[in-house]
Formats: sequence, C-alpha cells, structure tokens
Amino acid sequence: MSATNSFLKSLGVEIYASGHRRWPAEAKALAVSMTLEAGATVNAVAERFGILPNQLSAWRREAKQGKLMLPAAEVEEPVFAPLVVCEVAEEEARPEVTSQAALIRIIRGAVVIELAHDMPVARVAEIVHALEAHPC
Repeated sequence: MSATNSFLKSLGVEIYASGHRRWPAEAKALAVSMTLEAGATVNAVAERFGILPNQLSAWRREAKQGKLMLPAAEVEEPVFAPLVVCEVAEEEARPEVTSQAALIRIIRGAVVIELAHDMPVARVAEIVHALEAHPC
C-alpha cells in the first residue's frame, strides 16, 4: 500500500489520515487516458490507482461529457488535422463584428468549439486531439 500511496502522492493526490483522497483533475485525466491505451482495461488501471473500477468509469463519463480534459497523447511523428477554408459571401462578411472575428472555431461533426484568438497553440492541439480520441 505504501508504494501505491507514494505513486499517488507523486501525481498530486492528497491522502488524508482517514484514508480519504482528493484527486486533482490531472491525476483523473491520466487514469482515464491510460484506459484508452491498446490492451488496457478499466479494472487493471483502477487497481494500479487503488480505486474501484466504477470510480474510474465515472471519470471516463466526465471526460466524455467534456468535464475532464485528457492530456494529449505523445506521438513520435507530427499529427495533422484537415483544414477547411470556405469563401464567405459578401453579405456574410461583417468586419465590424470583432467578437466573432477574434475566435478560433473548431468544427467536428455536430460539435462546434469556439476559442479565444489568443488561445495557446498547444491547448488548441490538445482540444483537437481530444476530439479525435475514441469515445469512452
């Protein structure tokens, strides 16, 4: 149990004398992302983190609902997303609307995500990668 506690503390999990644990979002996201790896099971990952499988399944639901942002997977080669450029009709072009013009818009099927124009590129890449991930 000591090895598990030191592993959890290294992830930033607060462990109280009563046994209660406070999980930071990053630790939850790491556990969920491990379940998405090839050959991984919820039961095996839950055992590694010292939690019940149903708790991990609840975190997976949070990630699926967008309440928990998963870390971007590390890849050895560049990952590219298709970029679609559409011509805007004259009546649709409204340069006076600065709030809409200052947005980054990501469209994936029925999902539309609008981000501030100054969003860090790494964060935009994480969001695009999360949209490409397999559903929980």
